Amino acid sequence: MIRIGVLGAGGRMGQAIISEVQATPDSWLAGGVERPGHPMCGSVIGDGQIICANAAPVAHKADVLIDFTTPEALDEHLRAALDGKAAILIGTTGLEARHHAAIDEAARSIAVLQTANTSLGVTVLAALVEQAARALGTDWDIEISELHHRHKVDAPSGTALFLGEAAARGRGAPLETLRLPPHEDTPGARRPGGIGFASLRGGSAAGDHRVLLAGEGERIELAHLAEGRDIFAKGAVKGARWLAGAGRKPGRYRMADIFGLG
Repeated sequence: MIRIGVLGAGGRMGQAIISEVQATPDSWLAGGVERPGHPMCGSVIGDGQIICANAAPVAHKADVLIDFTTPEALDEHLRAALDGKAAILIGTTGLEARHHAAIDEAARSIAVLQTANTSLGVTVLAALVEQAARALGTDWDIEISELHHRHKVDAPSGTALFLGEAAARGRGAPLETLRLPPHEDTPGARRPGGIGFASLRGGSAAGDHRVLLAGEGERIELAHLAEGRDIFAKGAVKGARWLAGAGRKPGRYRMADIFGLG
């Protein structure tokens, strides 16, 4: 039995993950956590578990935590995981360099999986993007576009940046050196070899991502269209169960490791 704690239990993703945990054999909901003052604090979920505002008690009951919250909450959640000796899957987006440094430090003691997207499809898409960018060379322009629901805050999305990092790996350089500023802010010809981004927000779109590789006289388009949050919840629970598996050593892992694409 894998004991799973859900951080951000009152959010859209948190609710989807709770449902997936309850539907997955040999999985038990160890508890849920929400920020202090959230209307769902004190609510009963699962087997009589109460959503609380403190991650530490849940971490002590769980084999693994799933975190889809905010960058501001990450330090507290990592401390709770370390204190409870629980593995942690982090799906929070909008992370900065200092957050990644904290994840690296925690991964010296516990198993950590950090990803911008938990779906199998996006994991495979990233592998294809990296392969295409490596094969085609810098005379092919790369543009990554994404569409999300009107409530999404960060832009470009974490998944778009994840795909950009895959393209940059294919080109043998960090994304920071290849990422282009918004085209409307930089009139003139496009810089060769750069990677551009475009973000759209509207309606209830769960997440569409398209990668355009444009050469002279031909184009390749690679895309992933999410039809609902269920795919992310399924991937998150699959990833959490893999992370908490017997013999998993401390370290930093990726979704690609789960699907054998690492």
